[in-house]
Amino acid sequence: MSSAARSSAVRLPSRFPVGTRFVIEGRGGHIHLRYLEFPDGRQVVLPTDAGSRPSSRRQRSRRSVARK
Repeated sequence: MSSAARSSAVRLPSRFPVGTRFVIEGRGGHIHLRYLEFPDGRQVVLPTDAGSRPSSRRQRSRRSVARK
């Protein structure tokens, strides 16, 4: 994985090229690494901690509060 282009993607596109793979690597029952691998060999590392991004429920409640 040393040749991987590491990126902190804020938003992912809604569509990916044919052949794109979503890879999850685990060790000892825990997710160790998650990344997208594109057909041309590029890799985009994704966060492994599910708590690092707000859930859609939290996002919705924040939006409704902001509108008031």
